[in-house]
Amino acid sequence: MSLLTDPLVQRMMLVAVMVGATAPIVGTYLVHRRMALLGDGIGHVALAGVAAGWLAGSWAGLADQDALAIPGAIVFAITGAVVIERMRARGIAAADVIMAVMFYGGIASGVLLISAAGGSNANLMGYLFGSISTVSWSDVWVTVALSIAILVIGLGLKPALFAVTHDQEFAYSTGLPVGALNMVVAVLSAVTITASMRVVGVLLVSGLMILPVAISQMLTHSFTRTMTFSMIIGVILCITGVGITLFYNLQPGALIVVLGVLLYVVVASGASMRKRRRHRREMAVAA
Repeated sequence: MSLLTDPLVQRMMLVAVMVGATAPIVGTYLVHRRMALLGDGIGHVALAGVAAGWLAGSWAGLADQDALAIPGAIVFAITGAVVIERMRARGIAAADVIMAVMFYGGIASGVLLISAAGGSNANLMGYLFGSISTVSWSDVWVTVALSIAILVIGLGLKPALFAVTHDQEFAYSTGLPVGALNMVVAVLSAVTITASMRVVGVLLVSGLMILPVAISQMLTHSFTRTMTFSMIIGVILCITGVGITLFYNLQPGALIVVLGVLLYVVVASGASMRKRRRHRREMAVAA
């Protein structure tokens, strides 16, 4: 219990709960749109934003050079999301090509910009893989604000966003603003990535967005239940990962994703065994 009274642990757990609950919301829409890797493309653009914020802080002579890192990440991530969605909607290039360009361009730009700011590649490690143990209360409030926005929009617009992600032709026929709603999903992805950056890092954030959803889809075929289960799984994974790192010197972001992969394997194995047993029973009845 003494650990829970530690302000650092309280900050870590609060951020973990918020990120664990909100990342799978956007992940559910992305999985249904078959754009599970969108987070990777936007995440690497956000990395360039982190470096640009670092460079701006260096030029401004700020004592804390990375004070503008998160604002820079937000601006770059949202801009990148808008560009990706516009290019995809206009058919300028295939979605996977667009995301590949963003992926490599973002990480290369990040390395160049952080070098121009006088930093080293080591300065990017906390943003690449997460650094939840260094979160301040200002980081917490930014994460909470972004998470609340994701909850309000992601859950408040769920019927319309589901219609767009499930069947765009049907959404068009009902008069929904499909283009605007697609843009909402893209921007929500950008906001989710910046909110999750300090927990799992831009290289692993897609794992937290997608793995809970993939696990939930093996447990239910309902869209609403998939989202609900994935939020619960996301919170459990984040709290468990952060909790373990309080006692063992492990990287929290990587541990959270590894736990998600292990849980996916366990659930998939169980689903496969149930399917084989059902098939054998059906064959026995038919015989």
